[in-house]
Amino acid sequence: MAPAKLERHAEQLGALGHPVRLAVLRFVVQKGVDGASAGEIAAHVDLPASTLSHHLKRLVDAGLFTTRLEGTFHYYAPDFPSLRALTDYLWEDCCKRGKSSSCC
Repeated sequence: MAPAKLERHAEQLGALGHPVRLAVLRFVVQKGVDGASAGEIAAHVDLPASTLSHHLKRLVDAGLFTTRLEGTFHYYAPDFPSLRALTDYLWEDCCKRGKSSSCC
């Protein structure tokens, strides 16, 4: 695996390594391709906007979310291709190197 790709996956896993960001990820993924507004997310995780913005920025910077502005509302949506690439990376050697295919 290319070092840049490995570093990107490490950054993404680091971004997910906080309980709030993991909860936000699950909530936004469940909202689907249109995502959720920052207000909806804040209500779901019960955080003030200033604290939440730090967590959302980390997820956007890691390439796990996209963001868009509609009027005065910020929406965050899952970057499904990026999430898929991360999960594919986590599973890619499961059956190739193991003696069993039970993990697949």
